[in-house]
Amino acid sequence: MVPFLDLTRQYEKIKSEILAATQRVYKKGRFILGEEVSGFEKEFSHYCGVRYGVGVGSGTDALYLALKAAGIGEGDQVVTVANSFVATALAISFTGAKPLFVDIDPKAYTMDPNSLELLLKREKSKRSGRKIRAVLPVHLYGHPAEMDSIVEIANRYDLVVIEDACQAHGAKFGRRKVGSLGAMGCFSFYPTKNLGGYGDGGMVVTDSQKYDRKLRLLRCYGEKEKYQHILKGHNSRLDEIQAALLRVKLKYLDQWNEERRRKAKLYATLLSPLGLVCPSEKKGVRHVYHLYTIKTGKRGALQAFLKKKGIETLIHYPIPIPLEKAYQEMGYRRGDFPLTDQWSRKILSIPFFPEIREREMEKVAEGIRCFFEDE
Repeated sequence: MVPFLDLTRQYEKIKSEILAATQRVYKKGRFILGEEVSGFEKEFSHYCGVRYGVGVGSGTDALYLALKAAGIGEGDQVVTVANSFVATALAISFTGAKPLFVDIDPKAYTMDPNSLELLLKREKSKRSGRKIRAVLPVHLYGHPAEMDSIVEIANRYDLVVIEDACQAHGAKFGRRKVGSLGAMGCFSFYPTKNLGGYGDGGMVVTDSQKYDRKLRLLRCYGEKEKYQHILKGHNSRLDEIQAALLRVKLKYLDQWNEERRRKAKLYATLLSPLGLVCPSEKKGVRHVYHLYTIKTGKRGALQAFLKKKGIETLIHYPIPIPLEKAYQEMGYRRGDFPLTDQWSRKILSIPFFPEIREREMEKVAEGIRCFFEDE
């Protein structure tokens, strides 16, 4: 059996530190917004290269509260990408705003700046009642979006840029880490992420003191002081235990990312001769390979074949967000986003994590080779 992901391998390597961090929290007896959360906020924001970090309950909450902090609400529109996890769009919808979708870059699978500009020009000419207020690019699978172009376009249209970096902890665009390139950057600490906890968690990072203050109010009932609620806030707080565990794991993040990059190169060596389209890294960026996603026109048959061989695979994501039933009222159809449509039918994520053994990777490659030979 080759597992798609095995989190126990990582745990076994750092078990003593994890257990010590947990005990530290239990001994203090404080479990909400204490020293562990504030310490992790400082450490992770510093890691990202910004001044502030606000720990929240999940990556989805990070996106939602960042949008709220930017003033996004009823009557607004936010542009995002059709190829992402649905939480990206749901966060927009939760504010009362409407998501608008654009197609993807053919190599990185992230937001295509040309599609963004075309949409903005088209919507500006409509002069509809709603107003586009923000752009929400996604650093998908660990590869940064084309941020220089996206930020330049957004600035020309006076739009705030909020990064969905939930799959890209430690990735770089140029010399800067993702999360530091827009007005705010949003992260998830779901257990499967490059920096994952042992439950849900998220964070918004920013260089803006204004956004930092607003986010701290929004995450905790709009409370400035005890029982003084100056706005309608929410209950979304990163807890002390998750923060303590994430502080341990943050020390290893760069090491784990380098191992991902090394093994991505090994996969490319093993798989490229088989005629698959493997992930690529654009010039000037640092891909951290949250997932290793190949592309093939025979996905269904290949996935079934590998399953019989004991090799687990997943599809990220089989249905473009605009075509999900949850967004059927928007009237999008197959073909509206040609590259997203094509990719969603062909991409397959194969087993990949820092602790995957090279012999397991070789077994995956051998299984794929056998499939194409049989074909």
